[in-house]
Amino acid sequence: MEGFPDTLKIPSLDPADCGRLLLHCCCGPCSMYPLKLLTSQGIEPDCFWFNPNIHPQFEWDRRLLNLQKACDSYSLKLVKAGDACEEDYWRSKEYLEQYKSRCEMCYDKRMEETAKYCADHGYDSFCTTLLVSPYQQHDRICEISAQKADIYGVKFYYLDFRPGFYFGQKLAKEIGLYRQKYCGCCFSLDESEFKDKIIKSFEA
Repeated sequence: MEGFPDTLKIPSLDPADCGRLLLHCCCGPCSMYPLKLLTSQGIEPDCFWFNPNIHPQFEWDRRLLNLQKACDSYSLKLVKAGDACEEDYWRSKEYLEQYKSRCEMCYDKRMEETAKYCADHGYDSFCTTLLVSPYQQHDRICEISAQKADIYGVKFYYLDFRPGFYFGQKLAKEIGLYRQKYCGCCFSLDESEFKDKIIKSFEA
């Protein structure tokens, strides 16, 4: 397909399968391949920002700004929900009484809000750019998304974006997007081998 690497197998998509689509976006770089794939086949989703996991606030703002740049590059609408990171809740670990891990809680919280917004605002289905990353828990994201879709009476439109992950990173670089070095939460920052460099970037 035109505009894609010859080595990348592009799935054939039917816009009728998803209807009006809400795409949860975790960041700009991870959105580039999903947006190119969808728009190349006549699907123009509204992009949805809800990522209270991202820490600190400077990083939350920076990733939102770069997601806006990604959306602008495809002339797509960006819907924002929430206005801040929720570091105190993440650090409290009180959620471990309900969830097996912080990552499971994070997926659940974001897909809950996405599915709810999807139902409340007349969308037919939702998907998430979390499904592009080979570093995320792909199957668990799908399970949680399907559960939320059932609860809110909408469709979870599943697409495996992972084959286009590195192509998407290339696209992000081409338009000058900031490409982060950690997943987003305070714990992933603490665990990152690039922690000192990342913290310096907050002061730049």
